[in-house]
Amino acid sequence: MRQLSDIVCKKPFTMPASATVREACCAMRDRRIGAVLVTNERGELLGIFTGRDAVGRIVATGRSPTETKLSSVMTPNPTTMPPEMSAIDALRLMWDGGFRHIPVVDDEKLIGIVSRGDFQSEESGRLEEERNLWEHIR
Repeated sequence: MRQLSDIVCKKPFTMPASATVREACCAMRDRRIGAVLVTNERGELLGIFTGRDAVGRIVATGRSPTETKLSSVMTPNPTTMPPEMSAIDALRLMWDGGFRHIPVVDDEKLIGIVSRGDFQSEESGRLEEERNLWEHIR
């Protein structure tokens, strides 16, 4: 069974809370990523901003992406996982929480991020089997 340390992006893309939504969206597009980790000057995780946030908190509400700072639309203090957790545990957490990305933190140090797309079909298949089993038990 794989652990998050086998999957995690070793160099997550980060931006300061003072960056604009437009800057974050351009960076996500250019890097072909779905999330930006928002950090302070010491590299500590403050929040996460995703493509879903851009749609739901900016576009759908009519806010200006060039004037809105990440600090006002990021998800603060996101759920994190340590690198020794299993891949299936990360998938379960994403499923239960309704999100697609989890920052990986080791001893309060940001070391990476994983997304649903990082997992192999066997892990996704196992989660699906678990979900089906729980549906039959209920």
